[in-house]
Amino acid sequence: MKGKNKFHKDNIKRGIIMISPVVIGLAIFYIIPFFQNIFYSFTNLNSFGTYEIVGLKNYQDILQDPSIYNAFKNTLIYTIFTVPLILIISMVIANLLNQKIKGIGIYRTLYFLPAITMPVATAMIWKWIYNGQYGLLNQVLAIFHISPKSWIADPNTAMFALILVGVWMGIGMNVVYFLAGLQSIPKSYYEAATLDGASSVKQFFTITIPSLTPTITFVLITTLIGSLQMFDLVYMMIGKDNIAINNTMTIVYLFYQHAIDFGEKGYGAAIACILFVIILLLTALQLKLQKKWNE
Repeated sequence: MKGKNKFHKDNIKRGIIMISPVVIGLAIFYIIPFFQNIFYSFTNLNSFGTYEIVGLKNYQDILQDPSIYNAFKNTLIYTIFTVPLILIISMVIANLLNQKIKGIGIYRTLYFLPAITMPVATAMIWKWIYNGQYGLLNQVLAIFHISPKSWIADPNTAMFALILVGVWMGIGMNVVYFLAGLQSIPKSYYEAATLDGASSVKQFFTITIPSLTPTITFVLITTLIGSLQMFDLVYMMIGKDNIAINNTMTIVYLFYQHAIDFGEKGYGAAIACILFVIILLLTALQLKLQKKWNE
């Protein structure tokens, strides 16, 4: 008995030693900064590192700041368009790539490439494509005698240009998730449905989608969080000197602007806390709806 207890204690010690680097890393880079950010949201922390506790002043100022509502509006527009498009397109492509066709490995690689491309590199490439003077998109449109346009410098088109890039970037990894979910569905379901005379479309809606419920929920949550945290495309493709910045400024870019450009780190921390609460509530709502959907 003593030998078993000693063996059990040794396993616990080994386990603690093995996970300690990960726990320390999470504490240093995630947990401690998270609580620091909450604390700083109640202060007037500036670029020099000095601060005074100001209570709820930052949150009161946020409620009276028009730029906050504009940033939330832009973030909402980006999210409303990108999340459904990424979800639907990824599911359809994954269903097509799950078929037995020649060269399927090449197609899967091509669709996955955006997922392993650095966001900075992606933004620079698309910025060149959208360029109003020598961009590839305008050169293609010129073939059809369509006049060139400054896509990312025009307030009327800049947001939709970012949405297109966001959808293109978000498809790759989600296709992999859906492929994994599709390959876990027993083929006997489809064979039985075929014998019953069910068409491919009916099988997709009665077998594929219900069986993919956990995957759909996961993709929906991660895509929604990513859309609400969108920053790099605005920073790299639009920039603060672009006339379209007010029409594309997201909540995370506004946080960066106050915390870095203006040196209002306490105010920026309050913006980050509000975004965290919104994401937390939306994620909890999705998980609750998922349970009802599964039932």
